[in-house]
Amino acid sequence: MTKNEDSMRAVKDCVAGSAGGILQVFAGQPFDTVKVRLQTQPTPAPGAAPLYKGTIDCVKQTIAKEGFAGFYKGTTTPLVGVGACVSIQFLVLEAVKRTYTDINRRSGKGAESNMLSLSQLYVAGAASGVANSIVSGPVEHIRTRLQVQTSSAPAIASGAGSQVPSKVFYTGPVDCIQKIYKSHGLRGIYKGQVATMIREFQGYGAYFLAYEYLVQRAMQAENKARDQLPTWKVCTFGAAAGYAMWLTIYPIDIIKSKLQTDSFDSASQKYKSMIDCARKTFAHEGAAGFFRGIAPCIIRAAPANAATFVGFEFAMRFLQ
Repeated sequence: MTKNEDSMRAVKDCVAGSAGGILQVFAGQPFDTVKVRLQTQPTPAPGAAPLYKGTIDCVKQTIAKEGFAGFYKGTTTPLVGVGACVSIQFLVLEAVKRTYTDINRRSGKGAESNMLSLSQLYVAGAASGVANSIVSGPVEHIRTRLQVQTSSAPAIASGAGSQVPSKVFYTGPVDCIQKIYKSHGLRGIYKGQVATMIREFQGYGAYFLAYEYLVQRAMQAENKARDQLPTWKVCTFGAAAGYAMWLTIYPIDIIKSKLQTDSFDSASQKYKSMIDCARKTFAHEGAAGFFRGIAPCIIRAAPANAATFVGFEFAMRFLQ
């Protein structure tokens, strides 16, 4: 492609990615709120009942204390941030895919050059995840801190985190960003970033590998162009991609959430590092501790990711 064509394609990838990201937030935010609250609830004392007995109990308590609006706490941040994140994902994914297509063409694959190998699809997805983490890290950090706020118990005046339910200390995403940055600088905004990057590398490698492989296979089997695939297949492939991602990264997501809601103060931090968090989680909760809150996550995977790819594919068709 010429430079102008390449630039225009990049703009289209960004716009279509934003459409997919916005749909993802509206479809998945309630499930994500429940997931994060289950992940970060404190370990109960011996003989004491846990804060949430399970997914249904968390849903009931949220509705009783905060109404349905409680499920959309912290939505402003991901609505803006996830749109940017998904734009970056698809921008990098499509750029790497085009690079691999050129490599395949030069190697003499001819008409088959557009059919990327599994390893090429994984690398393209992983690259998109790492690029995306620059934005997704702080976006998820802010969203997570807002999600775990409840209306009970004293406020944590230092904004140190929500391992224990706290009063509304942050009034919204802007207030949260301002308070964290004022006290802890950019490093505070990027708390848990290493765990985020590891999660995004593996997660989006598996995510786009699954989706693009299924799309390529359908195009071959039915002899159709990408934009001719029916909507129900795009939804199905998107849901499958969501499962491929979350089933391979959930334990690291647990660690990320715990680190991001931990105290900023080193003297009162519960976890000193990713390894320390993993050790303490296993010691106190066993292997099950790495899968707490997985039910709403798995339920969310289908609608949220189906919506993402439907938004992207249809926006691309419109823009074409």
